[in-house]
Amino acid sequence: MGIVTEMNLLLRAKIPQQIAKLQQLGSLCGATPTGRGCEQVKWAAAEIVSKDPQMHDLGGSLLGEFSTIWGRRETQESVRVLRVDKAKGGPKGFASGDPRTRQLGRTLSDEFAVIRKKYRTPTNPIVLCHGLLGFDELKLAGNCLPGIHYWKGVTEAFNAHNIGFILTSVPASGSVEVRAKALAECIQLNAKGRNVNLIGHSMGGIDARYMISKLKPLDFKVLSLTTVATPHRGSAFADYCLESIGERWIPRVYKALETIGMQTGAFSQLTAEYMINVFNKNVPDGESVRYFSYGAMTQPSLFSMLRTPHRIISENEGPNDGLVSVSSARWGVYRGTLVGPSHLDLIDWTNRLRWVVLGAAGRRDQFNAVAFYLGVADMLAGEGL
Repeated sequence: MGIVTEMNLLLRAKIPQQIAKLQQLGSLCGATPTGRGCEQVKWAAAEIVSKDPQMHDLGGSLLGEFSTIWGRRETQESVRVLRVDKAKGGPKGFASGDPRTRQLGRTLSDEFAVIRKKYRTPTNPIVLCHGLLGFDELKLAGNCLPGIHYWKGVTEAFNAHNIGFILTSVPASGSVEVRAKALAECIQLNAKGRNVNLIGHSMGGIDARYMISKLKPLDFKVLSLTTVATPHRGSAFADYCLESIGERWIPRVYKALETIGMQTGAFSQLTAEYMINVFNKNVPDGESVRYFSYGAMTQPSLFSMLRTPHRIISENEGPNDGLVSVSSARWGVYRGTLVGPSHLDLIDWTNRLRWVVLGAAGRRDQFNAVAFYLGVADMLAGEGL
């Protein structure tokens, strides 16, 4: 049962008892105990229990944002302005003054909770492009121990459903230019003379955009690029990190990293300043390529390592997955906002243990990364790709 359904049932049974608490929450969005804002929050409570199926759409109602504040109010995250679609009958003037909440578009709460039995197969192979610090397979002890796979579970599922795919590996923290060149070489080696569909997680989407626009490979043809939580407009957390280190110390930090064999070109290229004012102005989309994108929003737990970056990005860009905001992830045809998963959940790195815990408790998570990528493949097949 998702948080939307749980809130629906809770408020259906206990609205009289909860109105006082809702009024308190109203103060978070500027309401006073006797003012108009208080009445707006009361109206919101009534709207939540309506039978309108559209209430599940975060982009068209306040329910998702309200649920986040209600379920996580103890974390004291920066306040998001609740908004209501006026067309649904909300009080006039209640629409959010914060345009960032409008970036959510279509929201996907539990569409990828379970793996279906059947998925359509794209005509052309899918190229999986990993993000910053990523890899195709990492072997910590040579051939003595099994390797760690960036796309663990996804490749097995693709094989099971006869979906053709190509794994790529680029320098983990190299510059976009270096990574894009390596990406093109990987594809050329495995798909020379073929048409391909690219799926890029995080920085992998930036590499792909550069490859398509600037390198213009001739040995294969890119039909589409689907980006997943890619920082097309940079990340406020990247800016924060570089500003915290300071211009004086950055060269020393980079030198230390390079001493241990780590490239550093990527870090400054993920800032909002670079992506908006340099990259996007100089890297136009390919004319014959179709672009799709997904974003994600989450609410980190108290002890999550993404808690601090999530707060910083929330204050500057709005809803985010802990590393990339929804507004930054939008590119081309925006397919929707995944509600719940963090940036690492999107490649199934952090939510495997959670699935075990929830399973033991008789519950299930709302997001399954394997089901998501199978869904993306199905979408590409539906588009004739």
